[in-house]
Amino acid sequence: MTEPTTPVLVAVDGPAGSGKSSVSKQVARRLGFGYLDTGAAYRALAWHVLAHDADTSDAASVLDVLGDFDFSISLDPDQYWVRVGDTDVTDAIREPRVTDAVSGVARVPAVRHAATTLFRSLVAGADRPGVVVEGRDITTVVAPDAPVRILLTAAPDIRAARRSAELSGHDAGAVADALHRRDAADSSVVDFLTAAPGVQVVDSSDLDFTQTVDAVLDVIAAALPPQTGSHDGR
Repeated sequence: MTEPTTPVLVAVDGPAGSGKSSVSKQVARRLGFGYLDTGAAYRALAWHVLAHDADTSDAASVLDVLGDFDFSISLDPDQYWVRVGDTDVTDAIREPRVTDAVSGVARVPAVRHAATTLFRSLVAGADRPGVVVEGRDITTVVAPDAPVRILLTAAPDIRAARRSAELSGHDAGAVADALHRRDAADSSVVDFLTAAPGVQVVDSSDLDFTQTVDAVLDVIAAALPPQTGSHDGR
């Protein structure tokens, strides 16, 4: 009897507004892989802490509610959902109040350790040939030995313009300021702006969405055997 193979892990890091979520999801579709948005776990925990009326900037308060944090997430790029217990929080974790709180939650060492263990477990249990995992420290902490490690980035003004286009009704200057603050807060926890040794950089500043997806697929195809890195997933 053939033993089941461990899913291939494609690690994608990058700053806010780099397009890593949308690009990673489309790459997963093209390859027939699963898709794991690790940032959703930190956002869901921030939502959970806020739901308990606790202080998301206080490590002790965060740890107090971590014990009953029942998190689940879909790895299907076409049927994406995030839940805490029986509550679907897929949309709620994108609310501004959660975005403002997530950095405080994510910088708690015990939270990051628990999250890393969770992410590895989710990948190991995936029922697909591989999983595209995207976040802030995937190439360096969660999966430093992944066969494909990519830093997806873009110039700050490009990232701000893209994020502003996604958020209709938001002032472009305010979006740029928020993006800068998010980068500054998160960079105090992990360096996601500099590629670690062995990490391939894909700079999408001069690429559109389709070109960026193709560039990432090219990196994957060069690193993986044809049957796991083919662009059509067949």
